[in-house]
Amino acid sequence: MKRRIPLSFVLFILLVVYCFSCSAFYLPGLAPVSFCEEKDVPECQTQIQLFVNRLDSVESVLPYEYDVFDFCKDVKETRPSENLGQVLFGERIESSPYKFSFKKDVKCSAVCTKIYKKDVKEDVAKLDFLKMGMQLNYQHHWIIDNMPVTWCYDVEDGQKYCNPGFPIGCLVTADGRAKDACVINSKFNEKNTYYVFNHVSIKITYHSGESEGWKGARLVGATLEPKSIKQTDEKNLNCEDGSPMEVPVVFDSDVSVLYTYSVTFTEDNSIKWASRWDYILVSMPHTNIQWFSIMNSLVIVLFLSGMVAMIMLRTLHKDIARYNQVDQEDAQEESGWKQVHGDVFRPPRKGMLLSIFLGQGTQIFIMTFITLFLACLGFLSPANRGALMTCAVVLWVLLGTPAGYVSARLYKTFGGEKWKTNVLLTALLCPGIVFADFFLMNLILWVEGSSAAIPFGTLVAILALWFGISVPLTFIGAYFGFKKPAIEQPVRTNQIPRQIPEQSFFTKPIPGIIMGGILPFGCIFIQLFFILNSIWSHQMYYMFGFLFLVFIILLITCSEATILLCYFHLCAEDYHWWWRSFLTSGFTAVYLFIYAVHYFFSKLQIIGAASTILYFGYTMIMVLIFFLFTGTIGFFACFWFVNKIYSVVKVD
Repeated sequence: MKRRIPLSFVLFILLVVYCFSCSAFYLPGLAPVSFCEEKDVPECQTQIQLFVNRLDSVESVLPYEYDVFDFCKDVKETRPSENLGQVLFGERIESSPYKFSFKKDVKCSAVCTKIYKKDVKEDVAKLDFLKMGMQLNYQHHWIIDNMPVTWCYDVEDGQKYCNPGFPIGCLVTADGRAKDACVINSKFNEKNTYYVFNHVSIKITYHSGESEGWKGARLVGATLEPKSIKQTDEKNLNCEDGSPMEVPVVFDSDVSVLYTYSVTFTEDNSIKWASRWDYILVSMPHTNIQWFSIMNSLVIVLFLSGMVAMIMLRTLHKDIARYNQVDQEDAQEESGWKQVHGDVFRPPRKGMLLSIFLGQGTQIFIMTFITLFLACLGFLSPANRGALMTCAVVLWVLLGTPAGYVSARLYKTFGGEKWKTNVLLTALLCPGIVFADFFLMNLILWVEGSSAAIPFGTLVAILALWFGISVPLTFIGAYFGFKKPAIEQPVRTNQIPRQIPEQSFFTKPIPGIIMGGILPFGCIFIQLFFILNSIWSHQMYYMFGFLFLVFIILLITCSEATILLCYFHLCAEDYHWWWRSFLTSGFTAVYLFIYAVHYFFSKLQIIGAASTILYFGYTMIMVLIFFLFTGTIGFFACFWFVNKIYSVVKVD
């Protein structure tokens, strides 16, 4: 007899193959590239190309392409191919005019000169846009050999912080207050003046392969120091020191900005190519400070989980023993969860909507689990740009079958008969809400001219993935779900519904639901801070191992909190547990939204209506996905628990 290969296994293999193909993305993939001084050495490059990415700011959600600002451009501009995740995140990588020969130091070299005439409208608009970038502290993001060019500087307690971006310039306000990067130099002291960082001193560190038996060298570090230097003589450039390049707030005279660079090469064989990102990740702010808090939170959550599990097991064991020992007459006088056995599996109201939410939640849960698992294995590291988002989107598309199956099977169990409506809404309702929100945010980005605006072709590709792959797979899953018999319940449901007695304050639905989300949120809020930082403050997120651990703890906590509250409600003879189990753990998403609002007002410096709308628009997508994800965990935990306890008691 031949054994069939499960569909889920095939999908998993396809995903792994896809993620491996993602790693061969652009410039030069994740394989090391060797550089040599001599030409004509096989598999060895002599030219180092510097690539530029979009510019972003912590004071604005709107990123812009490098070309939108009036910087020096590459004559033969090339754009490496970008994956879906990069496009969705608004990354726009292109070649720059900064090109270096390996191990050839350059003391001071001109790149280009930009002249702004006060009488030319186009020049006025270009300079105004540049000033806006400096005022909002927009940051360059440069790339050499698929590695960010970092700006390292000393911060508090003698520590060094390496920023993967550096500012366009800075502003000294009318009252003489130095904003942002203007604090680094005492020469930046002219009131109501912008200072352009028109010079970069680049230092490239390499690991020589001579002692290890391979030719050439591999780049293991790239740092720079931005400077503002006004060049008085283009033939005799001075890149060491000089008066800063000032741009007055009031544009009353022509302005000329000469962009220059210097580059030095340093050998350091102590840094391996595989660990060349370490110096950036180690210096990230808040990571080492927060470890104690995170571990403390972890211990508290595990302790609470143990307590909940112990109480539940002991109390339930006593209940079951008591119910199975007493006579039927005595049982009539008893109160507790056994008394509602004839109503506990009565189908819920709005069963169609609940089954749709659970189908989508299952899809999101499996997607999150596999994505985090692959991230833990290192497939989706920060070096593999856009891979995390690409992987998540492709997984979501491929996991339409479990969504359709779960939704259809539960809808059939609830006694539903409108199977066509069920399968259509499972495929279209929640993704449709997310897409509509995403489309509105994209319109705002497009109006503002931001690089994060998704091109029309990509939108069509996303719709094609949704309707061409995800929807048919959902239909297939629903077909198998409806073909299966309804889930068999351990006890029969009575014809006439039992009257629910008067409930105390804590066993009423709303207080229980509000309390249910506190414990799961408590175990994720510190990790949530890092995730929001990576999205809105443009910091790299790399702690996937710990995030996976938090994911498991969230799974356990949601399950146990929901089971505990479900048990209390059943003991109070309230058998409406279907929706309550979903909403109890799903309410964690409301706390997520409240935290996002707090983060917006306390941690971010975002200004402008467009940026504020974008922040809350994208936050609502996160909240909806998290609501379906946590609600589904709570429901299935409670479903298993109720089935289990009613299958072990004797019912006549």
